[in-house]
Amino acid sequence: MIKKILWFLFIVILIGVIGVAVWGGMYINDIYKSIKFNSDKILHYDPPVTTQFFDRNGKLVANVFDKENRFYVTFKDIPGDVIETLVATEDTSFFEHKGFNPTAILRALIKDIKAGKKVEGASTITQQLVKMMYLSREKKITRKIKELFISMKVENTISKDKILEIYLNQVFLGHGYYGIETAARGYFHKSLNQLTRKEIAMLIALPKAPSYYDPTKHYNQNIARANTILKRLYLLGWISKKEYQKGVFEKPKVYDSTLTRNKAPYVVDLAMRMLDKQYPDLKTAGYKITLSIDLDTQKIAQESIKWGYDRLREKFKIDNPKLNGAMITLDSTTGDIMSAVGGVDYQKSSFNRLVQAKRALGSAVKPFVYQIALNAGYNPASQIPDVARTYKVEGNKLWKPHNYERDSLGYITLREALVHSRNLATINLTNLIGLDRVIQGLYKFGFDKMPEDLSIVLGSFGITPLKVAEEYTIFSNYGVKVKPRLILSIENEKKGLKVTFPVQTEKLLEPEQAYLMIDILKDVVKRGTGVYARMKNIQTAGKTGTSNDCRDAWWCGFTPNTTTIVWYGNDDNTPLGRAMSGGRVSTPVFRHFYQQLLQIHPELKRVFKKPKGVKTFYAEGKKEIYTKKSPPPRVVHKTFMPMF
Repeated sequence: MIKKILWFLFIVILIGVIGVAVWGGMYINDIYKSIKFNSDKILHYDPPVTTQFFDRNGKLVANVFDKENRFYVTFKDIPGDVIETLVATEDTSFFEHKGFNPTAILRALIKDIKAGKKVEGASTITQQLVKMMYLSREKKITRKIKELFISMKVENTISKDKILEIYLNQVFLGHGYYGIETAARGYFHKSLNQLTRKEIAMLIALPKAPSYYDPTKHYNQNIARANTILKRLYLLGWISKKEYQKGVFEKPKVYDSTLTRNKAPYVVDLAMRMLDKQYPDLKTAGYKITLSIDLDTQKIAQESIKWGYDRLREKFKIDNPKLNGAMITLDSTTGDIMSAVGGVDYQKSSFNRLVQAKRALGSAVKPFVYQIALNAGYNPASQIPDVARTYKVEGNKLWKPHNYERDSLGYITLREALVHSRNLATINLTNLIGLDRVIQGLYKFGFDKMPEDLSIVLGSFGITPLKVAEEYTIFSNYGVKVKPRLILSIENEKKGLKVTFPVQTEKLLEPEQAYLMIDILKDVVKRGTGVYARMKNIQTAGKTGTSNDCRDAWWCGFTPNTTTIVWYGNDDNTPLGRAMSGGRVSTPVFRHFYQQLLQIHPELKRVFKKPKGVKTFYAEGKKEIYTKKSPPPRVVHKTFMPMF
C-alpha cells in the first residue's frame, strides 16, 4: 500500500515538473527528438576501442587509441563479483526497477530538504549510464526530465545484462582509463577475471570521483572507500565476514603506467604509417596487430644505438644537439624486421630516421657497382686502375675525385679495391664497364631517384636506412632480395577480419654470383674498413659508407642469416667531424649489438655457406674464387692454377 502511494506521489510530482518545464518554454517535440537521439547512442552502443600491437612472441608492444583508451569486455566475461560490487554500491534495487527508483528519489528529496542542500543522489545505474552518454549544459531540471525518459526507454528496449555491459565499458575510471577492463589492466596489470574482491572494490570506488579516488595519487582515499564498499557487501550478506575482514586488510599493488605502454615507439609509428590508408579506423576499432619484431632484440637495439650516441659525445667530443642515429635488423630470409630504432630518444624527437630521412649512402653503394662488374665477367682477382683523373662536369666545372687516403696505388685487384673502399678504382671500373650499364644495374637492383653521373658510384644520392636494408638482402640472402616485413597479421574479431602478410621476394642474382660479393665483404671485416665489426664467434660481412665531409656514417653489415644497417649523422646535415667515417662511428655499434644478440639468440647461423657453383684458383700466389659467369681473369701478373 505504501509503495503504491509513493509511486502515485512520484507521478504527480513528475507531471508537475513537466508542466513547469513546458510552461517555461521547453517544447515536447524537442524533448522527443532529444530522447530518440540520445537513447539511440546507448541502444546502438559502439564505442572506440584501443588497438594493440604485439611482438612475434605475443608480448604487448603498445596500446594505440585516439581519445579514449578502452578494452571492451562482454557481459559473459564480466565476473559475478564485479556485478555484485557495482550493484551493491550504486543501485541495490537495479534488477527490480524500470530505469528509475521513485523510493530512492523521494528519500533523497526529503534528506536534501532537511539539510537545506543536496546531500544524497538517487540516480540508478541506468540513469548514470544515460548521464555518461548524454552530457549537456542544459538547466538541471530539463536534463533530469530527459534523463528519466531516456532511462525508461533504454530499460524497455534492452536487457539489464546489456545495460550493465555498456555501463562497465563506458564508465571513466580515472588515469585515462575508460571501462573496467581497461582500468584493471592499467592499475593492476591484470585482466578483469584475475582481480581480487578488494581490487574490484577499488575500481568501483572510482566513478564517484575519479580524480579524488585515483589510487596512483590518492591511494589511502581509494582504500578507505573500497573498505566502505566491502562493508556494504557484508551488511547485505553478499560476502562473508571472513571475506570482508580479508579484504579490509588487503593492500593491492597499484601501477602508475603510461596509457600507451609503448615499448618500441619508432616501430609502432612505422607500422601505423604502413596501415593508416587501408585501415582509417586503426586507433578506434580494437585491432590486434602482430609485428615481426622480438621485444628482447628491440631492447638491445635501443640500448646499442644509445651506446653509440654516448660514445660519440664522450669519446669524440661531438656536442652537436642534432646528433642522432638509426639502426634496423632484418631476418635476411624472410625480411622480418627483428628490431628497428629510428632515433636515440623518441621523447626528444619522434622523427623516424628509418623512413623519413634520406641521407647520402657514400661508399656503401660500392658493392652493388662491383656486383655489376662481376656479372659482366669480372673476377675478384681482375686488375683495375687506381689512378686519379679529372672530369668535366655540368657547366664545364672540373671534378677531381680522390681516395679517402689521398693516394693512388696503380693497378689493384677488384677485391682489394672494394675491401679498402678505393674511390678512384671504383670510378675507373665504372668507366671500364660503362656508366650506362652501372646505372641500369642499380635501377634493376631497386635504387631510384639517382643522379645519372659518375658521382652515383660514390653514393652521392639520398636513401633511407629501411631501403638500404632491403637492398643489402640481395647479398645476405644469396641473390634474392626480400622486402622488409614489419606486420605479420592484423585481426579484428568483431569484424571477422584476419589478414596475414606474406614474404615478398625477388630473385636478382644466382647464389654463386652473390657469394662472390659475400666473400669480398667478409674481407672488409677481416682486414678492411670494417674491422671494428669483427667478432670471434660468428662470421660477419658488410661495407662502410661515409658521405662527403663525414656528414653520414654508415655500416651495412650482415651475418649468415641477418642484416643490420647502422647510421649516424646530424639531423641538420652538418659534418660529424674530422675522420668520423662509417668504419670508426658505426661498426662498433654493430659489434656491440651482436655481442648481446647472440646471448639471447644463440641459434643464429654462424658460418656463410658456399654454393656449389663457386670454385677456387690461385692468382699471384693467393687463393681466389670464381664462377662460370665470373671466370679467372685472362691476364694477371703471375700465372694462376685452377683448383678442383
